[in-house]
Amino acid sequence: MPADEFGALTEPFRPELLAHCYRLLGSIHDAEDLVQETYLRAWRGFAGFEGRSSVRRWLYKIATTACFTALASRARRPLPSGLGAPSDDHRVPVAARAPEVAWLQPAPEFGGGDPAVAAAARAGVRLAFVAALQLLPARQRAVLTLRDVLAFSTAEVADLLDTTPAAVDSALRRARTHLAEAGPSEDTMAEPTRDPDRALLEQYVDAFTRADAEALIRLLRADVELEMPPIPTWFSGREAVTGFLAARVLHAGRWLLTPTRANGQPALVVHHRTADGRAEPYGVQVLTLRGGRIARITSFNDPTLVAMFTG
Repeated sequence: MPADEFGALTEPFRPELLAHCYRLLGSIHDAEDLVQETYLRAWRGFAGFEGRSSVRRWLYKIATTACFTALASRARRPLPSGLGAPSDDHRVPVAARAPEVAWLQPAPEFGGGDPAVAAAARAGVRLAFVAALQLLPARQRAVLTLRDVLAFSTAEVADLLDTTPAAVDSALRRARTHLAEAGPSEDTMAEPTRDPDRALLEQYVDAFTRADAEALIRLLRADVELEMPPIPTWFSGREAVTGFLAARVLHAGRWLLTPTRANGQPALVVHHRTADGRAEPYGVQVLTLRGGRIARITSFNDPTLVAMFTG
């Protein structure tokens, strides 16, 4: 088959396949690699594709199989909140960075020209949901996303995973139970609005860049949480979070925050200014808003992530 014909049939599904692999792997970098592998396998195997299923379902089968193979040799990707309890005292010693841990990564917006593709790509990527998925075994992870996020039927998922409908239903029940027991509350995983409070975000950027802790306090919920992978230590409670930021992070003129979106949520690309005035990449902050205030700040302090949100 000519490359242009193959591309016309398969390329429209690339954004939603990327989102699917990201949900399963917890890494946007790994997801991009697996989608490339998916298309290579599809190209090589297209001559044997007999059209018994849709091209979309066929591609999902290839992508999910590739993800299973990758997950067999990789540890789950947690956030600090998935490894231990928070501190409510900002004066505690902060643990050293843990480079040996493969941390969950944020994901930029998943686009798509077709509205249906865009909807499939943007559903189920909220940070709390993807973090909760990492608690599940790989097969439960796949069943839950294919059924509850992508709305494939039980029979379709059974075909995708080369198993039986009864096995799919059993895995789905176990996955839902595990999430209910160990995952975050439903309101933290609910899909965010597409129009966050712009005034709130502007006030946050202003307070953070001016190192105004008092202004920051007014924007945070009383139960706000702050985590900063790759640092395992994390904080819970407005006093602990603002105390930590005021004592160890906030310095007027040091930070440059640029609004963006990650995981369907408001986010900020973070640069820090060097002594000679240069702005160097620092990481990405993802904000969880609830009730008109900031409920969680997840600061991914990884300079390599910045290019994904500024390219």
